[in-house]
Amino acid sequence: MFQTTLSSLLRKRRQPELTCAQPQKEMKFGEVTVYLVERRMGKSRRNFLTSLARSKGFCVDNNLSSNVTHIVAEDNPAHELWPWLQEQGIENLSKMNVLDITWFTQSMRAGRPLPVETEHWIQKPSVQPEPEAVPPDSPWFTVSQYACKRRTTLHNHNKILTDALEVLAENYEFIESIGPCLGFRRAASVLKSLPVPLRNISDIERLPCLGPETKAVIQDIFECGSSSKVEEVLTDERYRTLKIFTSVFGVGPKTAEKWYRKGLRRLEQITFDTSIHLNRMQVAGFQHYKDISKPVSKAEAEAVGRIIKEIASSFNGDVTITLTGGFRRGKEFGHDVDFLLTVPGHGKEDGLLPAVIDQLRSQGILLYSDFQESTFDLSKLPSCRFEAMDHFQKCFLIVKLKNEQVDGQQAEQTCGRDWKAVRVDLVAPPAERYAFALLGWSGSTQFERDLRRFARLERNMMLDNHALFDKTTNTFLQAKTEEDIFTHLGLDYIEPWQRNA
Repeated sequence: MFQTTLSSLLRKRRQPELTCAQPQKEMKFGEVTVYLVERRMGKSRRNFLTSLARSKGFCVDNNLSSNVTHIVAEDNPAHELWPWLQEQGIENLSKMNVLDITWFTQSMRAGRPLPVETEHWIQKPSVQPEPEAVPPDSPWFTVSQYACKRRTTLHNHNKILTDALEVLAENYEFIESIGPCLGFRRAASVLKSLPVPLRNISDIERLPCLGPETKAVIQDIFECGSSSKVEEVLTDERYRTLKIFTSVFGVGPKTAEKWYRKGLRRLEQITFDTSIHLNRMQVAGFQHYKDISKPVSKAEAEAVGRIIKEIASSFNGDVTITLTGGFRRGKEFGHDVDFLLTVPGHGKEDGLLPAVIDQLRSQGILLYSDFQESTFDLSKLPSCRFEAMDHFQKCFLIVKLKNEQVDGQQAEQTCGRDWKAVRVDLVAPPAERYAFALLGWSGSTQFERDLRRFARLERNMMLDNHALFDKTTNTFLQAKTEEDIFTHLGLDYIEPWQRNA
């Protein structure tokens, strides 16, 4: 199985392309007048669909008037759409067909207005279930370019393709080629979200974020069962060496590259080379490599959570501890365990993590700790500079987890001991910043990257782990929950288990 290394990379802003709707051509179906709701759909897509419909002889009205017979909306929940329609003051709204985009796409495919079926209605006031997925070979199969508008579960129908693309992305990351790395990661993210497996190269023609290099790799796999470009990377000594070196806690691509250029190829060579000076994190990484290079199970993560919860509660009984990262998205294994600790009340989190570290040390189960004090300052936000880490109080730990503390795990001996070293990250944001921190630390990396890109390009807002800033009104938007943040952005809420982009 191919593995990927996630990194925080900066993507340059691209202006969305706008297309103007064509004027109405000859009308073939005068009995039907369509109005496309721009909210959620966006101006560019609305113009495209308007031009498409008019080219097929449909009458499309740019304004919502009493002449409209079919109102078509995309990604608009009924509880949001109907109040908006009622605010428009249309007298005969009750006689209009309020429909999901599926009626429109099916009618376009048929080349004529189809009869309205129950599945097409956006009922008032109930919420219409999502329409069945349209197969990728349909010319009306649409996928958003933003991962935050796609629901991506752990069930990947195109794993052979995404694994190949992620190998290439990782290789470009190692050589610090940001553009191609992001390109392959975005392409892999799109393919992960598809509800069915791709069958041939024609299936991908209308999918976003798939450039020429990506399509060439996919075509090779369809035709030959594998990609020569991917195979070349997998057999490349440099790639294989850097992958091994970066698997060590505290070792990034730059350090790995330096060691490779020094002629080192194996981990043992590094530990025996007296000219190499390892920092504290790297020393711990090598010391506990056999344990922390292995996956951490969800049962082990929950066992660590119980330990942290007991210690933190003794410091403050109101503390809430939340398991984040891949485990919150439904994964059964991860490379470390991330927890958010929060306490109600301004500044109540101060001193929490140092107290937890002291207790872990006194219990004899702390193997390594790196505490970072909070540098959060709202007056310095929003910041256009992308940073890999947020400014909250946090600590990076390696703790000793006994086998007997893990539910369902046998008390077996590992190298003569009954415990395992586990990597743990603890973050303690202020209570009023909890929702933003939870969203950011839940991931996935691509989901978060696209969520911030969507906020910037589509909503003129700036989002990070600390806050959401509206550049139009020059104000910070408050949020108590993740749902609040999605609402501010005009997005449907996506559950954590659907963020595996």
